[in-house]
Amino acid sequence: MDIFQMLIWGGALLTLIGLAALIWCIATVMRARRAGLDDETLKQKMRGVLAVNMGALAASMLGLMIVVTGIMLGS
Repeated sequence: MDIFQMLIWGGALLTLIGLAALIWCIATVMRARRAGLDDETLKQKMRGVLAVNMGALAASMLGLMIVVTGIMLGS
């Protein structure tokens, strides 16, 4: 396996990790809404999820950038 394939697979793995974190964020918010929490508790829960959500989006973006870089350099 050459360096370009490693870039592609590493970027794909990072993208999948980011996607899994996004799915976790969606599930956590849905559970919190269904639980019927009061507004302040719901806001507190959303603050924590927001940080994970931003990190997940960044990881997915970086992963896709690495994949594209690996493809462009490898061809």
